[in-house]
Amino acid sequence: MNKTPMTAEGARRLREELARRKGEDRSRITAAIAEARAHGDLKENAEYHAAREQQSFNEGRISEIESKLSNAEIIDVTKIDAGGKVIFGATVELLNLETDAEVTYRIVGEDEADIKAGMVSVNSPVARALIGKVEGDTTLVRAPGGDIEYEILAVRYE
Repeated sequence: MNKTPMTAEGARRLREELARRKGEDRSRITAAIAEARAHGDLKENAEYHAAREQQSFNEGRISEIESKLSNAEIIDVTKIDAGGKVIFGATVELLNLETDAEVTYRIVGEDEADIKAGMVSVNSPVARALIGKVEGDTTLVRAPGGDIEYEILAVRYE
């Protein structure tokens, strides 16, 4: 199976969520199920069914996180000498040449992408247009909403 790239920060966040789900969330749900069982008839016990549904969701998410972590190729961009090039994990400051608007994106793995937080997937049109470029280069991003020309103002490895 192919490894999926993931930033060290993304892997850390997933490990924290996994620990929380296996620890406090499991304990809380187990206690809720035990309390609901104590109320008697399980067939018509909404609290019991809700707690079991929570348990099912939590266990599914635990499996999903474990799978993602086992298939992840964790890349710590701070330990790579990229020579100023845009690579996976880099933070890139861009200037939209048409609107003069500045934006900052960090190129991350598919599961970490959050455009509102400025984190774009390595498979996105923006990332594909930036990979391999250096500060001062211009690039054309063929986005679904139309072509955008950017100038790369800075490349950081954080």
